[in-house]
Amino acid sequence: SRGERFTVRGLGRLADTTDIGNVVVKTRAGGVPVYVHDVAQVTVGPMPREGAVSRDGVGETLSGMIVMLKGANGRQVVTEVEERLKAVQPLLPAGVAIRPFYNQGEVVDRTTNTVFKNLVEGGVLVTLILFVFLRNLRASLITASVIPLSLLFAFILMRRYGYSANLMSLGALDFGLLVDASVVMVENFVRRLGHAGATTADERRTLIRQAAFEVGRPIVFGVCIIIAVYLPIFSLQGLEGRMFTPMAFTVCVAVASFVLNNVEEKTSRWYEWIRVRYAGALAWALSHRVVVVSAALVLLSVALGSVPFLGTEFMPKLDEGSMLIETRRLPSTSLPQGMDIAREVEKTLLRFPEVQSIVTKMGRPELATETMGLYAGDVYVIFKPRRDWKAASVDALIVQMDSALHQVPGIDYNFTAPMAMRLDEAISGVRTELGVKVFGDSLPILQQKAAEVARIIDQIPGAADVSVDVSAGAMQVELDLDRTALARNGLNVSDVREAVQAGIGGAQATEIIDGRKRFPVVVRLAEAYRGTPEAIGRLVITSPTGERVRLSQVASVRVVEGPELITHESGERMVIVQSNVRGRDLGGFAEEVKDAVTKGVSLPSGYFVTYGGQFENQQRAMKRLTLIVPLVLLLIVGVLYASFGNGRQALLVMLNVPFALVGGIAALWARQLNLNLSASVGFIALFGVAVLNGVVLVAYINQLRDEGRTLDDAVRDGSEIRLRPVLMTALVASFGFIPMAISTSAGSEVQRPLATVVIGGLLTSTLLTLIVLPVVYMWLEERWPAWAASYHGRRARRRERAASAGGDALRGG
Repeated sequence: SRGERFTVRGLGRLADTTDIGNVVVKTRAGGVPVYVHDVAQVTVGPMPREGAVSRDGVGETLSGMIVMLKGANGRQVVTEVEERLKAVQPLLPAGVAIRPFYNQGEVVDRTTNTVFKNLVEGGVLVTLILFVFLRNLRASLITASVIPLSLLFAFILMRRYGYSANLMSLGALDFGLLVDASVVMVENFVRRLGHAGATTADERRTLIRQAAFEVGRPIVFGVCIIIAVYLPIFSLQGLEGRMFTPMAFTVCVAVASFVLNNVEEKTSRWYEWIRVRYAGALAWALSHRVVVVSAALVLLSVALGSVPFLGTEFMPKLDEGSMLIETRRLPSTSLPQGMDIAREVEKTLLRFPEVQSIVTKMGRPELATETMGLYAGDVYVIFKPRRDWKAASVDALIVQMDSALHQVPGIDYNFTAPMAMRLDEAISGVRTELGVKVFGDSLPILQQKAAEVARIIDQIPGAADVSVDVSAGAMQVELDLDRTALARNGLNVSDVREAVQAGIGGAQATEIIDGRKRFPVVVRLAEAYRGTPEAIGRLVITSPTGERVRLSQVASVRVVEGPELITHESGERMVIVQSNVRGRDLGGFAEEVKDAVTKGVSLPSGYFVTYGGQFENQQRAMKRLTLIVPLVLLLIVGVLYASFGNGRQALLVMLNVPFALVGGIAALWARQLNLNLSASVGFIALFGVAVLNGVVLVAYINQLRDEGRTLDDAVRDGSEIRLRPVLMTALVASFGFIPMAISTSAGSEVQRPLATVVIGGLLTSTLLTLIVLPVVYMWLEERWPAWAASYHGRRARRRERAASAGGDALRGG
């Protein structure tokens, strides 16, 4: 009517449990309806729980997880989440609060604070060394001004190419390295102006221009060498590539930005004292060449011979300021029983004065962001500030906690840290430092062999937290169908499956819609009709002919132990034996495990073993370094050849590389550090600084010879004149790394091996540059004309003989 359009809408949607109960199932004779509430109980209940969270031994709590998108800035994400939580807090019901129990941003803050603290301390030490040597405040400050300018240049390019400021991108940045080129330049200005006496402004500009040209070429080639040694680091792959590529990028772009300056010279008595004694030592060395070179070779042989005995590992353990303990129970453990065990674990750990709070996450959440079973749990242990600790270190605390948790029955566990666990799990699937993967087809055989491997590993010194991944032990109600009985009753396997699934597991009949929320309506048998194997056997199945058949008539119902989890890798079944290492190096432990497993475990045909975890990362990184290090050396040789124009002096300067290794290896032994990826990158960085000093010294000796000086005078005078810049570059680079080498703050574990190697290596390479290099230079240049003449003479005689033989052949023909 009135020309309007109407929509017919029927309101029959179920709204609550009363509506569900009033649904008619069947109508009996006489029109008597049978409702749902006549044959069933309609209640609001939870979905089956696959996990739980408990806190501080007092009971359950709710937890949430913030997942960061790939490529996002972690600190920025954490900051924005914290701001949003503050906005949400007033909207929560009374008595409900959101309290973060693990904040990755705190790890970021602690490590970056360590980096910036070390950088500031290193900058102060570098500036102090500059002033001590130059004795001129203006010269020192002008040279030190390279530091902020280089950092500005580096930060601009880091921002441009998406590198953030973090432990790795800035952790190996040495201010001494940044000013090395400027040190050589400014020192030459100081020396030339000091010798010139009183000059006019035009004369000073001319002197400065000449001084710049004098050292400009070796400086440019030296900086190119420093950059060149870092370039192969960009070829690192996997986790090691992600860790050290930002560092290489930052160092390269920072070192590339050096400046030239103008200063005046002031002499100092202590330097004159050093110079006089150096001249005497050099004179003695030049007159005892065989002794000097032999001693250097002996030191080199001892150092290189000791390398196989150094402990090895992938990377030092980063102290994240918190701990994660992975716990595992029997696969058949129920959720209530698991909660009781988790509560006992929490109460045990809370007795330690170092522990502030504990959160245990068992199983998986409703949205399965993690795939753990109910038998597994992650225990987050949050520590108090270190000033409140009684334990001397994290390792000492782990030993105490291990002893305490050993008294809790029914669990296996291993100690790790939240970030470390996530990385290990994502990269290799192994959450411990070493994982032995046993591959094969039969699960019982795999479990048996894995148990044998675990027993062997447990007997090796250093083994800790040894466990076998769960693959069996789950209790199952098994239905063994009788196909003959099924056929006799006109049933198929699918009929049984659907009846069992609906009656025991539950089947969704419909759903309730409440605004934006949707709730499934699930139908299943009451507990009395599905709670035991006997009750399951009484489950009624309706055949196509309408007959009712009990499940026990067509199937055997029994309780068996079956697999909880079947793990695969590359299409092969496997079981992982996991272990950590305490009190020794990972590399040596892994090699001992490999030997023991090879000798002690006999594998059937088709079964094999591989090794994963951090050991896998270590093996891959070291294999890559066997390609990178020769490439670095070739790059250095190429740049040196371009600098000197001949191969003999290029190889002469390359002597700095093996003798730099001597100090780096000795420093590792002295500080009882393992040879890891951080130390290996330290050796690569060391090569560039060590070669720079050799280039500066040899280039100046060549210059003096070009000016007409004799070989002896050029070597002696050139070495004395270049004593100060060599000492300065070595000391500023070393002192710039000292804060990293001695720091105990968060993140210093990663920096310490690299800094230690560079400091130790610079000590021996400087000694080589100042003593051994002049000796070998003089010895080589004295004999080179005779060698060259002899070589060319032999070639000429060979050509004459060849020509003579050719003529005889022609005449004979």
